[in-house]
Amino acid sequence: MYRDIVTVAKSLYRYSMVHPCMRLAWMFGKLSGHVTKMAIDSTGFDSSGFCVRLENDLTAGVILSAVTIKTYLDMRRRGFDVRAVRYEDLVARPLDMCRVILEFCSLPVSLAELAVKAFDVDSQRNSIVARSSIGHFKEPQLTPRIETKLNELLKQFEVPLIGQPGIIEGTLSCS
Repeated sequence: MYRDIVTVAKSLYRYSMVHPCMRLAWMFGKLSGHVTKMAIDSTGFDSSGFCVRLENDLTAGVILSAVTIKTYLDMRRRGFDVRAVRYEDLVARPLDMCRVILEFCSLPVSLAELAVKAFDVDSQRNSIVARSSIGHFKEPQLTPRIETKLNELLKQFEVPLIGQPGIIEGTLSCS
């Protein structure tokens, strides 16, 4: 599943405000791109090319999105039959998208209504990252200068740019 890159970046920033280790990595990442590379290495992703200094509060989230999308696209190019689901489509048409996903996974489409009920609950409730815990943090702003810098980064990794539709190949759709 993927979603709008700027939304991911803002959400990850809010998450970093309640996760001490992540906040430290965020702060050290502003000093050196090697911290970013080490963080990506620790997740098991290929960090080659991701030695990027966190110039602003959106860079870490943009890098996370880029790493995820790039890995997904690389898997498809190597012949794996993987598909993506766009979060915005899932929220806009939950029942239809759940049916599409279940059908793709060869599961009973009759489970779609039950799957949609799960959307009514904060999956992170009772944790430090619940909407009620991190929703009050002020989001970093996307200025034209920051957008330009982030798009330069996204171009390097051949993923959709900010301001473009951002639909990646192989995305399941109900239209």
